[in-house]
This record gives sequence, structure tokens and C-alpha cells, in this order.
Amino acid sequence: MPVNEQASVAETRRRPLLWRWLAGRHPFRRGALLILLALVAEYLVLPQIGGVGRSLHLLGRVNIGFFLVGVVLEVASLASYAKLTRAVLPPGASCFSRVWRIDLSTLAVSHVLPGGTAGGDGLGYRLLTNEGVNGADAGLALAIQGIGSALVLNAILWMALIMSIPLTGFNPIYATAAIVGVLALAAFAGVVLLVTKGEDRAATALRALVGRLPFLKPSAADTADRVVHQIAARVRAMAADRALMRRAVLWAAANWLLDAASLFVFLAAFGHIENPDGLLVAYGLAYVLAAIPVTPGGLGIVEGVLVPSLVGFGATRAVAIVAVIGYRLVNFWLPIPVGAGAYLSLRSGSARATSKRRQELGRAVAEARSLAPLPRLEERQVSREEPG
Repeated sequence: MPVNEQASVAETRRRPLLWRWLAGRHPFRRGALLILLALVAEYLVLPQIGGVGRSLHLLGRVNIGFFLVGVVLEVASLASYAKLTRAVLPPGASCFSRVWRIDLSTLAVSHVLPGGTAGGDGLGYRLLTNEGVNGADAGLALAIQGIGSALVLNAILWMALIMSIPLTGFNPIYATAAIVGVLALAAFAGVVLLVTKGEDRAATALRALVGRLPFLKPSAADTADRVVHQIAARVRAMAADRALMRRAVLWAAANWLLDAASLFVFLAAFGHIENPDGLLVAYGLAYVLAAIPVTPGGLGIVEGVLVPSLVGFGATRAVAIVAVIGYRLVNFWLPIPVGAGAYLSLRSGSARATSKRRQELGRAVAEARSLAPLPRLEERQVSREEPG
């Protein structure tokens, strides 16, 4: 290496770690900067729109009891989502507490990474397979969990629109949300038809595609073929189990409705009681549009749709801003540290289980070594042949 390059490297290494992290291409740098900008926009820029004086005045009059009820409703919403995950997994896959911690871990990742749904699903897949869930079952459960939950949200939005349009009139943004919902429904129906009615064709096409990809093992094509058939069998089994489908729809609806109830309570904490139809329309519009993976967890999109929608349904701008900020503090930001703690608890629990198994194996080996050696086969035969 030339002398000038060595000097440059040495100079870079002497600089503070924070400077190197900001100046370099650290994998988490872009995500962290986006989160920082979002924090500035949400908690400094957004309140300026409604007027800082009025916002601060409302913060001083917040009803703490309602605020705590909103937090409890958000926790219940997350628990319902874990129940949904547990419902679509094979029976006996894992206990509820571990599934809940897995969901919290994936939620934290999806709230940090740009377009973080894919990253969250990747972590969820790895954690579920670590629990012993078959890879095909884990992938299918995550797909049904995400797409099915989105379909339930669209159904809630459409029912709210049917109730709201005769009362408040039609808004052009309703058409956008309806188009997004129709596309989600069409994608889900296409995937189901592909893996059930066209199972053999889908397996053959995927096998051929995987076989042409470089850097894969020769057995990867056979694995892809087997996974398609496993997913198709699992989809048929779930479709035939109507009780399972009812439970899944129930828990998905509970997840969305409890979350919307949390927003309702945060509005009530600042003195505004929203009509249920208006609340569900505003809430559904925000989260249907947030399904487009532009920002982590719909950050900025949810706030940007909720505030004007709530104002259009009768809330003052200052109340809508502070209520949405408080709601998103619990809905978006709080799951990040909670999810990180859940992930650490899963890792520590797995480490303790591994250590316990090693200790038990060590004790078994020690006990086996402490036993007297067994007589040889020839000696046992001779002893049986001897009289008396």
C-alpha cells in the first residue's frame, strides 16, 4: 500500500467513532438518519402547523386517565396480533408468550428499517424457525398474517365508507384508498389460486427459476418444489378449517379495532369525541395508504393522512395534531424499545435452554463414565455356560 494511502487510513482510524459512522457507509446510517429526520418533523415541524401555543395549552389539559387507557388498548391490540399469528401457525408450534415476543421483535425492526416490512418478516421467519416451525409453515403464516390482516382492514374501511358517505359526502381520497384495497385483494386471490389450482405449474416454474440462479446448491430446486407443495397443502387445510378462519378474521379485526379505539381515546384525552364512522374512515384511509412501503411503518404517511382527515370530520387542527402525536408515540415509537427487549429475552432464553441442555448432557456423560465397565460379550457367554 502506498505511503499516502497508509497515512489516510491511519488518520481515519484516529478520528472519533461517531464521525466515522456518519461519514462512512454504515448499513444502519441511512435508516438512523431517516428516523432522526422523522422525529424532527413529527415533534418540531408538525406542531408548528397547528400553532405551538395552542398545542402546548392542550398538552397542559390532557386527561392522564384517558392517556393510560389508550396505552392499555394499544397493548391489547398487539396481543390480538400475536393471537392472529398463533392462529395461523400449526397447532403446538409455540406458546403464546414467545409468539408475542417474536411479533414485537419483528414490529420493532419494521419500524426502524426503510421499507421495513420485508426486514421484519425476515426476522420473524428466522425466529419462528428457531422455535421449530417448518420453514414453509412459517413463511405461509407470515404471508397470511400480513395479507389477511390488510384485507380485514380494507373491509373495515369499506363498511365505514358505506356509513360515512351518506352523512359527510364523497372525498376523492376515498377512491385512492379503495383502489389500493382492490389491488391488495386481487394480489391475495392471485396467490391463493396460484398455489392451489395451479400448484404443479407453480412448482415447475419455481423449480426452473431456482435451478438457473447462480450460487445455489444443486438441491435448491428440489427444495423449492417441495416447499410449493407444502404451502399448497397448508393453504387447503386452512381453507377447509372454517373455525380457524373465523378465529383469524376475529383476531385481525380485534387488532385493528383496538388500535383505532386507542386513537379515539387519545382524541378524547384532549377533549374531542369523534363519531365512530368518521374515526374509522380516517383511520382506515391512513393505514391503507401506509401499506405502500415508502417509509418504515407508514411514518409520516399515517400522520399526514390522519390529521387532515380528523379535521375534516370536525376536530380542531391543534387537537388533531397533539392527539395523533400522542397516539403515534405509543403506536409507533414505544414498540421499538419494547421489541428490542423482547428480542433480547428470546435470545437469552434460547441461550439458557442451550446451556441447560449442555449441562444435562455433561451430567449424563459423567454418570456413564462413573459406572463400572460392562462385561464383554465373550465373558457373558462363558458365565451362562458354566453350571450352577
